[in-house]
Amino acid sequence: MKVVIAEKPSVARDLARVMGAKDVKDGYIEGNGYAFTYAFGHLVQLCTPQAYGYATWSVANLPIIPNQFNLEVKKVRKDGKQIDDYGALKQVNIIKGLLEKAEEIIVATDAGREGELIFRNIYYYLGLKVPFKRLWISSQTDKAIKEGFANLKEGTEYDSLYQSARSRSESDWLIGINATQAITLAAGNKGLLSLGRVQTPTLAMICSRYLENKDFKPQAFYKIQAGFEKDNISFKATSDKIDKKDVAEETIAKITIGSEAKVVKVEAKETKEQPPLLFDLTSLQQDANKKYGYSADQTLSIAQTLYEKKVITYPRTGSRYIGEDVFEQIDSLFQHLSNTADESIAAISRNLIGAKLNKRSVDDKKVTDHHALLVTDEKPGPMLKEQQNIYNMIAKRMVESFSEVCLKDITTVTIDAAGVELIAKGTVIRQYGWRLSADQVEAPDDDKNTDDQDNENAQLPKLTAEELLEILTLELSERFTKARPIHTEASLLKAMETSGKEIEDEEMRQAMKDCGLGTPATRAATIETLFSRDYIKRDKKKLIPTEKGLALYNLVKDRSIAKVTLTGKWEQKLEEMRANKVSYDVFMKHIKDYTVKITKELLQLRMSIPQEEIKPQQKGKIKCPKCKPGNIHLYDKVAQCDHYARGCDFKIWRTLNGVFLEEKEMKNLLEKGKTSELKGVKTKEGQIVNAPLVFENFKVNVG
Repeated sequence: MKVVIAEKPSVARDLARVMGAKDVKDGYIEGNGYAFTYAFGHLVQLCTPQAYGYATWSVANLPIIPNQFNLEVKKVRKDGKQIDDYGALKQVNIIKGLLEKAEEIIVATDAGREGELIFRNIYYYLGLKVPFKRLWISSQTDKAIKEGFANLKEGTEYDSLYQSARSRSESDWLIGINATQAITLAAGNKGLLSLGRVQTPTLAMICSRYLENKDFKPQAFYKIQAGFEKDNISFKATSDKIDKKDVAEETIAKITIGSEAKVVKVEAKETKEQPPLLFDLTSLQQDANKKYGYSADQTLSIAQTLYEKKVITYPRTGSRYIGEDVFEQIDSLFQHLSNTADESIAAISRNLIGAKLNKRSVDDKKVTDHHALLVTDEKPGPMLKEQQNIYNMIAKRMVESFSEVCLKDITTVTIDAAGVELIAKGTVIRQYGWRLSADQVEAPDDDKNTDDQDNENAQLPKLTAEELLEILTLELSERFTKARPIHTEASLLKAMETSGKEIEDEEMRQAMKDCGLGTPATRAATIETLFSRDYIKRDKKKLIPTEKGLALYNLVKDRSIAKVTLTGKWEQKLEEMRANKVSYDVFMKHIKDYTVKITKELLQLRMSIPQEEIKPQQKGKIKCPKCKPGNIHLYDKVAQCDHYARGCDFKIWRTLNGVFLEEKEMKNLLEKGKTSELKGVKTKEGQIVNAPLVFENFKVNVG
């Protein structure tokens, strides 16, 4: 029997259907010589510090660096303790039973770094040594699945991918565990402060941009603008920036309405505007945030659903290119799109069938594990509006990317008005090319300054050097410099992709992607982690740091853990490891040395941390019911013992059974074992009653 391990049940069911397995068992599907089983994401994970004998948080324990990392079944927290997740333990045992009888193991987890790690962790945790093969596909269509099973890869071909995933996981553990404990202890143990290899420099980018914007003092500058007309075409010409008002006023005083200005120079230039590259996940997330306001996590979730519906290719891709082999199938995909519900996409697709296609997005050397996002030839069924939006974005980008270039004639006219140089620009589109399908109103780039558009005209008349023009209007306008905008998810993703470097050229950004923050597959999760830690919040599309986030940033902003470029270099090394250019041992030695360094750095902050920056919201003291010497501190959402670093892990939510407990009632509950009668208490049966809450055996029940 061949045992196939998928990443989750829905994928296993789909693979089983295609390969003719129909007999549903507990934890797997059997038939036609196969057993299709599955994980639930990370069933097996790196052991917690407790497994290595570090039960309490203490300066004496740091840094925690295991001689060898061990694996354990996924844990859940219950009554203040870490215990095995029963569902995960059960599924691991089912997988173990199947693999022990397997004549062949086929890995069908997602074809990428995390998918490889999910399988290998299970495999090594169970102590298996049986060779395995890899199903490596870029779409979930029946055709792709069948072709994938007919062309299985040797598992050893992906050893370097696993080493890269393993190194990422272990380095995140080392830096996250040690830095988090060190900063929490250094801050006086007033509540958990979480740091991480990727999340902390990401928070630093959000906070530094926010503070830069908030502290920005606009500087006034001035521009002179004159209006002209020829052949019934009105246009304007504008001066360069003038920094001082008195100079600007002296300059404009030289010019009078009705006087003549001379055309000094006319430069006409044909430019080719290439179509945009195909989407990878990050660029899709950026555009979906600009156009629809979707979060990065929301876009990834929608794309994953479309992938499982078989209508798009693998979404967690970091490439914006396809290879020649995939390009050969593009014509048939346009035939498929020619019947799509969106008529603008359908019309352009029909024009592209059999035409000479633009090959800017075709490059075998730039395709990594997976090619750029494409639609498949599966006909979409009914979809939710959000799914339709993302599907159409991918389809529309396809027709743009393979369309002709946009040809423009850009004319720049230099005019002398009484010794003052004015510039007028006009653009005429001679061939719309890919811009036929582009949005009429495109979302602005958050970082671009619009001042340069002052001398743009929709149309210019035919002008020649030495020609004289009458000045019809004259204006001196006061402008102000603008701060760079507060980050949105779109601009943050762009910054993460290039380690904060501002690179406009999309091909150059592609070249930088190996040294960005995180990967396309993990950036959304990093941003969501910052939300869950209460470090940032949303204000419409803007990402705003909370007081807690700013307090943490101010503590670590000058430390190496907050440096974007350092994390970018690590990502580059992980990519080089995937390409067999860097060894696991060399990389991890560097990470362990760094862990020692950053732990020492953070612990030394103890004396310099303002104690009021992160403080509990209470007036009196509440005794800890678990450790006795400790006191309970109240925070926004949780109440926690201040002896956390000394081994007491008591923590309780402030909202219990649908009721938020103020300080008085939390004191009653934890010290007296019972609150007063509360209004709107929700029972286990879902009823709303007026009743006290009772604290007994570290559990809260309705009295």
